[in-house]
Amino acid sequence: MSEHSLLTEAAISAGIVPSSDSEERLWFVTEGEASVHYSLAHTKTAEWLKQDTLFAVTDAGGSTVDSTLYRCRSRTPLALEEVCASACVQAGGVFVDRAMQTILENKLKESSYGDSDMIAAMIRQFEQKTKRAFDGTQVSNTIQFGFPRDNDKSHGIIKGKLSLTSDEVGSAYTDVTSSIIDSCKELLGARLVQHLLLVGGFGESPYLKKQIRQAFEKQGTQVVTIDEPSKKAAADGAVIWYLAQLVEGRAARFTCGILGAVRYDNKRHKDHESKCFTNEAGEKRLEVFIVLIPKNTILTNDWRSSWSSQATYNSAPTASKLGKFKDELYTWQGDGPVPYVLNRKGKLPSGLIKSFRIEANLSSLCSSVKSDTSKVSGEPYWVVRYKIDVLFRSMKLMARLRWIENGVERTGPATIIPSVKL
Repeated sequence: MSEHSLLTEAAISAGIVPSSDSEERLWFVTEGEASVHYSLAHTKTAEWLKQDTLFAVTDAGGSTVDSTLYRCRSRTPLALEEVCASACVQAGGVFVDRAMQTILENKLKESSYGDSDMIAAMIRQFEQKTKRAFDGTQVSNTIQFGFPRDNDKSHGIIKGKLSLTSDEVGSAYTDVTSSIIDSCKELLGARLVQHLLLVGGFGESPYLKKQIRQAFEKQGTQVVTIDEPSKKAAADGAVIWYLAQLVEGRAARFTCGILGAVRYDNKRHKDHESKCFTNEAGEKRLEVFIVLIPKNTILTNDWRSSWSSQATYNSAPTASKLGKFKDELYTWQGDGPVPYVLNRKGKLPSGLIKSFRIEANLSSLCSSVKSDTSKVSGEPYWVVRYKIDVLFRSMKLMARLRWIENGVERTGPATIIPSVKL
């Protein structure tokens, strides 16, 4: 949501779209979802993609490697859904370059060719040629960085070429390939996943392909690569996604909810009675974290979650005095189980992050205001009751206001605003 907001503001400022219809004209797709569309467009899916097939897509890029697990819901028409939250690990191709830089600095620290400029020239050539050809079988690997006059035989430099053993080059991949494989294994878990599609610029690495195949094909997961260059998998895939939109369900990355008060239950809440309070209606209440979207919930375009809320007033409010509804949506990004009962002193549990704010104008609810008498003070008060719906539409979280007016259900607009600005 924060990224969407920032990019929307940028598009409006650049004059690409007017603010009046930016919601309708700007569409956002995750890199992983764009990649799966690209992959399916460039592989022979008829040979392996069947209904209920489980398959993963690993997009290995320059800095990050994103993996997503999909289920084929139907073959005709083709429809997919995410199985669980995707995985992302900082283990892209640039980390192989950094590891190789460290290896060269140590290898050439006593050589006249070990200065920073020479090392930088070697890394450029390594990235452009040596790394792209390396598959682990070469006895000797060279980095062409200099001229025929450049020689230091004791350090493996002859006529401007630095020779490296297969073990030396392979050691630059060790941490990266281990991180990628561990991330994929955690995503797949104990599920029977028939295929893993490997895409992305770093996904073209012969050595990475070999390591991925060795790790997964022995457990029955066939690794599928594509013949087309996949460096632009995200960009080209985004265009294919807009035209095809094969994914019908996305998995929530985090548990999302609100802070709310529930009626005290002596059996369920006995250990937390000291944290209770009494509202105007005389009800004993307890403030808790109310989960609206559990992690890994499959969000489809007909998904909806709702909660009830109310606003109270000391005098009969006019439409202009009803004011605005404001509430915060939180995501649980901590370790362990999601917290339930909260501390009423204002301190949130570590890991409960304020992520979004929902706002709605209540002026339309004027005819739904009811009067009552406080069971605490005996004074009259006025209350308006309504519900907030959170919906998932076209890759976006949206919200609306819902209330009953003279026995008829009404709806009105609500806005979701990211709490964190990028």
